[in-house]
Amino acid sequence: MADQFEDKVPPPDAKGFNPGLIVLIVVVGLLLLFLVGNYALYVYAQRTLPPKKKKPVSKKKLKKERLKQGVSAPGE
Repeated sequence: MADQFEDKVPPPDAKGFNPGLIVLIVVVGLLLLFLVGNYALYVYAQRTLPPKKKKPVSKKKLKKERLKQGVSAPGE
């Protein structure tokens, strides 16, 4: 009875993959996939989306900038 199970025991030098290594490879693979996907979406958005509109500069700020540059504001 014990003889029939002896054939199915793997030799001591044959080992399977380390489960920790498999988990590490899967996690690193998913992280790389996430980063590459984000980069691809970023590049796609830069090409296809129109550029953002700039906020209008207030008259007060324009006046300050002109005074800094030494140009008198109109009407003064």
